[in-house]
Amino acid sequence: MKKTAGNDRALRRQLAALLAWGDAHATFEAVVDDLPAPLRGTRPAGLPHSAWEVVEHMRIAQADILEFCVGAKYTAKKWPDDYWPPSPVPTAAEWRRSLAAFRRDRAALQRLVANARLDLFGEIPHGSGQTYLREVLLVADHSAHHLGQLITIRRLLGCWG
Repeated sequence: MKKTAGNDRALRRQLAALLAWGDAHATFEAVVDDLPAPLRGTRPAGLPHSAWEVVEHMRIAQADILEFCVGAKYTAKKWPDDYWPPSPVPTAAEWRRSLAAFRRDRAALQRLVANARLDLFGEIPHGSGQTYLREVLLVADHSAHHLGQLITIRRLLGCWG
């Protein structure tokens, strides 16, 4: 298929929508916004993480990928230590800050892909072959995976559907 300006705009719109999309699964907002505070730090029997740990991991990973895309002085984090919170239980302020930061970084990624001056297929200059398109798809895939985990956590805690 020949690349056209219309195709490029359509791709960018779809990518921006994909980052917050709820067509194939619940949205981030639907999964986290009404989670009762006493359950946020509870690890259900048989699962290794609380909702807080998964939410904060999602935030950290998304922020890391955003920084990789836009930060020429990006420094890789240490896996897994730098990608998970130290405690399974958040304070109310930590929960609020994490949700706000996740949304803010998601919006920044949406603006990034909407920028027609950015070659989505271009390699990130300080990377090792990664493209902007790959990184945006990675964020969307990672978030969808963990949203499913959050729903499972909520079901096991008796506070979903």
